[in-house]
Amino acid sequence: MATLETAQTTPSELIGPGHPEWQYLDLMRRIWEEGSERIDRTGIGTRSIAGALLRYDLADGAMPLLTTKRVYWKTATREMLWFLTGETNIRPLVLQGVKIWNEWPHARYVKETGENIALEDFVQRIADEEAFAARWGDLGPVYGKQWVDWPTYRYRKDGLYEKGEGINQVAQVVESLKASPGSRRHIIEGWNVAELDRMALPPCHKTYQFHVAGEGADAKLNCILYQRSCDVALGLPFNLWSAALLQRMIAQQVGMQPGELVWMGGDVHLYLNHEHLITEQLSREPQGNPRLEILRKPESIFDYKIEDFAVHDYAPLAPIKAPVAV
Repeated sequence: MATLETAQTTPSELIGPGHPEWQYLDLMRRIWEEGSERIDRTGIGTRSIAGALLRYDLADGAMPLLTTKRVYWKTATREMLWFLTGETNIRPLVLQGVKIWNEWPHARYVKETGENIALEDFVQRIADEEAFAARWGDLGPVYGKQWVDWPTYRYRKDGLYEKGEGINQVAQVVESLKASPGSRRHIIEGWNVAELDRMALPPCHKTYQFHVAGEGADAKLNCILYQRSCDVALGLPFNLWSAALLQRMIAQQVGMQPGELVWMGGDVHLYLNHEHLITEQLSREPQGNPRLEILRKPESIFDYKIEDFAVHDYAPLAPIKAPVAV
């Protein structure tokens, strides 16, 4: 397997081995140089490894926000706030200029109608036409639907089932952290087997578990995220930010300090057509230590707005564009 000739400098020769971003860069390098080359669902092909672990200390506002390329943290934050509404239609995102989910409904529209409409024109119709968005902008019961409205069913006396009240897992976790911080059941799960075939994309960041260390004013909230499938070049920078953001929001709501984010990946991969991104990013050095400030404490976990978040000391290197695999 070919190695990256542009990334021969070791972390200790740059700004020190302790910078948290080296975890990400070392994982990227390992996958590209040692990963198993495979044909994947998209037909593009990947290099992949089985299992990976990253750990980030979120003390003093620290966030796993990459600096070796610009990560659009406001876009990722808007997506997280959208998840917490339980919404599954892309229109609210489109109206905010968030593009990260557009390719999936566009691909479905082209496949089902045979109309070879440009992505930009499709997205404009989503924004302009509410009825069109209702028909073609829905992603199925993805992340947010499972998080705040997991479906339940009741068995009736006539032998049939009827839909019951949905389960708000996020609200339950907030309450359980307050009532029983030592519990091992603080979990938000997205992998609803019964509904996977209705989702535009089955959940990649599928299981969040929260863990409390210490008591009282010293209590710290840790978060463990298991991600079954991870596009390290494009997806993981967003996933790390979003998980840490959710962790910090919940910590604020339950009166704890954010502790450690522990990220675990299952099928951890790089797409073959991202070589230019990988080569360029591995030639760069981390730039400083960005911090997140939450400017107010809303009444509930569901009441945060984009204006509530400020990032300080973020001076990243230039973005590196690459195509999304659909």
